[in-house]
Amino acid sequence: MDFTGEERIAAPRDIVWAALNDPEIMRGCIPGCQSIERLSPDVFEATIKVKFSLLSATFHGLLTLSNVDAPESYTLSAEGKGGLAGFARGSADIVLEARGAETILHYRSKAELGDRFAQLGARLLDSTSQKLAEGFFSDFNAAVVARMAAG
Repeated sequence: MDFTGEERIAAPRDIVWAALNDPEIMRGCIPGCQSIERLSPDVFEATIKVKFSLLSATFHGLLTLSNVDAPESYTLSAEGKGGLAGFARGSADIVLEARGAETILHYRSKAELGDRFAQLGARLLDSTSQKLAEGFFSDFNAAVVARMAAG
């Protein structure tokens, strides 16, 4: 499953970059995120509950930042285990393009699900994963704009 997209955020790139590295903002924007904790500058531990159709699972795993080129881009990789439901693995390449007082966040992500989740069918997984990605970036946009308004 591969998706691409972009989000226009009414905030300067340095503010958007800081938000992308803030565990509290990420926790509030990742659909189903129950907890996220920074273990090191580039590694987070997370617990995320995901629902695909009638099957739901709670995944425990790591989020790792790589290819970091602050404040322009990074790759966010995730790998988690959801017990009997299987595993989830994915990554997202994030690029921030400064455009005046706004930032265009470009993303290219891919995900792989295994075991029980893989049996649901590619179309259902693709559409649900796409909705989760779009939901994250939309919520992230709103969180950054709210932080700008408050700050």
